[in-house]
Amino acid sequence: MLRATSQPGPSWPGLLSSETSPWLLEGLNEVMSMKCSCIVATQPAAGCPGPLGGPAAACGMSRLLGGTLERVCKAVLLLCLLHFLVAVILYFDVYAQHLAFFSRFSARGPTRALHPAASSTTNCSRPNATAPSSGLPEVPSARPGPTVPVLPPCPDLPPGLVGRLLIEFTSPMPLERVQRENPGVLLGGRYTPPDCTPAQTVAVIIPFRHREHHLRYWLHYLHPILRRQRLRYGIYVINQHGEDTFNRAKLLNVGFLEALKEDAAYDCFIFSDVDLVPMDDRNLYRCGDQPRHFAIAMDKFGFRLPYAGYFGGVSGLSKAQFLRINGFPNEYWGWGGEDDDIFNRISLTGMKISRPDIRIGRYRMIKHDRDKHNEPNPQR
Repeated sequence: MLRATSQPGPSWPGLLSSETSPWLLEGLNEVMSMKCSCIVATQPAAGCPGPLGGPAAACGMSRLLGGTLERVCKAVLLLCLLHFLVAVILYFDVYAQHLAFFSRFSARGPTRALHPAASSTTNCSRPNATAPSSGLPEVPSARPGPTVPVLPPCPDLPPGLVGRLLIEFTSPMPLERVQRENPGVLLGGRYTPPDCTPAQTVAVIIPFRHREHHLRYWLHYLHPILRRQRLRYGIYVINQHGEDTFNRAKLLNVGFLEALKEDAAYDCFIFSDVDLVPMDDRNLYRCGDQPRHFAIAMDKFGFRLPYAGYFGGVSGLSKAQFLRINGFPNEYWGWGGEDDDIFNRISLTGMKISRPDIRIGRYRMIKHDRDKHNEPNPQR
């Protein structure tokens, strides 16, 4: 038996000192007792033949018992070793999983918006994307798709403009011819240049009633002109139903709202009468820093501006300019008066009207009788 003592004596080298606690020594004594018992049990009993001598039966029984205990001890040791190896393997496997988790989390740290709960934007991930066992969603790898060519901006002065045009209204103009001559125009009068990106999206708004004959000529001439000008545009014919007095300005307001309902990208609005056709394609249908008056020299007025405040026929305003003047007046029923009101609104807001050169801003009017229920407005 071992005892706690302060005297130097036999000890476990490198593990126990002379100051070993009594309870630890007692545990070691028990282990030594078990070891000694095992050794005594496996040694030949007294009286066995050999160095110790003894009966043969007792000797065989002792050897059998000793061999059995030895195998049991070895089996227990193997089980303990197997348990230890399994524990070590599981420990390193769990450690590797935790290491991979924290490595992935630290790499994604600055982009927490990818997690659905941490982002207020629309989740655009594929519905088939699966999440790893850690609970964080796996970001799907980007798949190469078809290459979309980046088109250059459309030039300020488009190539291919003709200049002065010959405008005639003699031969009939069926809609089938208009469609055949403008294959790139989509249903609804929408067109986008295939070779460049326009700076503006233009809505052309036409107040309309009982003018199908004029509309066909207008479409025949204007579609090629607008296409050569490299415009992204849509044409909106706003028809007043019934036979009440015509209200041009109110129809223009309706056209502004309806165009934006269909495409919020419209940022330039051209308001054109259906009976006016430009005679020069260099008169670009675009919006600028100031409201634009296009039809400054009509054949009806001898190719002159009738008066300085005239803003009728064909005009253009950006979306911001239209909202700044609060749109067009709705109170003008019948022909005339609304153009002068718009000119006054523009002047009161501090803006100025811009016009093209008089040699470019020339227009031809399709001759017609005055419509019924469109008598001159007495308040104009």
